[in-house]
Amino acid sequence: MEDKNQGNKQGRGLIFIVSAPSGAGKTTLVRKVMEELPGLRFSISHTTRSPRANEREGEDYYFVAPNVFKEMVEQERFLEWAEVLGHFYGTLKVNMETLASARMDLILDIDTQGAKRVQEKIDQAILIYLLPPSMEVLAERLVRRSLDSPERIEYRLAQAKKDMEEAHWYHYVIVNDRFEEAVEKLKEIIITERQKKSSNANFKKIGGE
Repeated sequence: MEDKNQGNKQGRGLIFIVSAPSGAGKTTLVRKVMEELPGLRFSISHTTRSPRANEREGEDYYFVAPNVFKEMVEQERFLEWAEVLGHFYGTLKVNMETLASARMDLILDIDTQGAKRVQEKIDQAILIYLLPPSMEVLAERLVRRSLDSPERIEYRLAQAKKDMEEAHWYHYVIVNDRFEEAVEKLKEIIITERQKKSSNANFKKIGGE
């Protein structure tokens, strides 16, 4: 059985898709898990929105102009892409292939639209949805981070309600009430899926397939 502290050593890497409504704490959670579990790489998406104060080019996103993004879509360079809250986001095919071939387990931070498109192409992707403990808490978090106007926050909350209705078809759902508990739950999911993959590979080896 694979050591829980090691990355994937059996063939191509696992693909973990993490989705959540804006303000649910997804980015902070994923970063913390990546600090504590080796063998994980983050697939950096392209987006047409402007960077936030705490975001860096090539670390959080690749920030591109809308016309550049459109050209990339026309060239079929994206594994998936979607429009979210008036901005476009996409995952490059080449990034996915490079990281998967390196036998690294990938984490994709994408919305429900993108998750469906990836699932259509990669049926073994592991889907994880992060929920806020309540809409009231989500509203408080959006206000506290001071990134949007009150009108924009209301819009985000309305979109969040629609988005959370998609959580039922994900493989796992985590409620981000207490951050440290959410971190441990996400780590447990990753470790469990690694152990499944390792066990399946060992079974095939024993069976001579």
